[in-house]
Amino acid sequence: MKAKRSTKAQGLSKAKPLPVDIITTLPRTIIETILCLVSIKEAARTSILSKEWRYKWTTIPKLVFCIPYGDQMMETSKLFCAIHQIMLLRQDHIHEFTLTIYVTDDYSKFGYPYYEVDQVMLHLSRDHNVNRLTLRFDEPWKSSSYKLPVSFFSLHHLTDLDLSWCDIDHQPTFNGFGSLTSLSLECVGISMQTLLHLLSNSPSLKSFSLLMLAKNIIGPEKSTMIELFKCLPVIEHLAIRSNIIPWFVSDLVPQELPTSLIHLKSFCFEQITFLDDYGLTFLAVLIKNSPNLEKIELKVINSTYTKYNDSSLQISPTYLSEKYYTNVWLEHISGVWLEHLNELKINNLKNLEAELEFVKFILSRSPKLKKVSITTKVAKDQESIMLKALLRAPRASMVEIDII
Repeated sequence: MKAKRSTKAQGLSKAKPLPVDIITTLPRTIIETILCLVSIKEAARTSILSKEWRYKWTTIPKLVFCIPYGDQMMETSKLFCAIHQIMLLRQDHIHEFTLTIYVTDDYSKFGYPYYEVDQVMLHLSRDHNVNRLTLRFDEPWKSSSYKLPVSFFSLHHLTDLDLSWCDIDHQPTFNGFGSLTSLSLECVGISMQTLLHLLSNSPSLKSFSLLMLAKNIIGPEKSTMIELFKCLPVIEHLAIRSNIIPWFVSDLVPQELPTSLIHLKSFCFEQITFLDDYGLTFLAVLIKNSPNLEKIELKVINSTYTKYNDSSLQISPTYLSEKYYTNVWLEHISGVWLEHLNELKINNLKNLEAELEFVKFILSRSPKLKKVSITTKVAKDQESIMLKALLRAPRASMVEIDII
């Protein structure tokens, strides 16, 4: 036993001592991942650690810049100077870039620093390796929205694009983003022609979020659901806001799509109301033509109906009673079975008969449904009545119903 102990002790004494700076010896990809978890300001500060760390931060593939709400023009100018310096110091490609600017009183008077953003976009277009781009501006109020420059259309390697409160002009020579898989447009000024051109030239698009207001659509042109989904052949995740629905639904009689949305797995409908005939028509067509849906999320608007105040729509919407829901909407999807649906989530339910009938329909037609999550602001007694009504309704599966 003594001899064995001696041999073990000798083995430990011969072991190589660990380096004092373990992190420095890590592979470059791991160091870059660590630096991406902190702000660019903190990452740049690592340059003072040692000679080995002086330029490590210049190779990180992810750059995130945010101009907080309340910052004055002077501070914003300093930040853009820092952004330009950082880009000049870079020793490797930028794969992900995020810029967020919030409104201040100074911006309302003098406008956004759009020229500075143009310079940033020009630099990114020369990199030719940007995969993810996020440009989020707050509502410009008195100043005009940021118009994306021509250099933006040179980012052919984009896979993820997230835009908020900016304008996109139609570029006839634009051949699309062939690698784009995720697109989010929130309050983006765009014509219907440009929107369809952008979608049709992004054949790999799997996730699409269209959170628009009626006033964001430039020009009188409208489209149809058939034209929209023709541009989304492999769509898997779709989010849309009710304000934009009249631009795709002109006939309140639900129409059949030429091909099913076989790839669609999740759908989120924001600001829907069950007294909105256009929104219900869109939802009916979507449910009937999406046989592989796994998740439906509805965010019900507070008002009892959706207003479309934009006169350019040239539509005279009628806010029908729940009779429309019963006679047209449910009848259109009466034969539908949601074979793959496993989750239903509804926010801000008001305990209207039409809303409960929809939930009951989903319960009775979804054999794999596992969870129904409902948030509501009704009184406790009404919440109890709602829960009892749903628990007594026919169900195609052993589903968990959660009302908050």
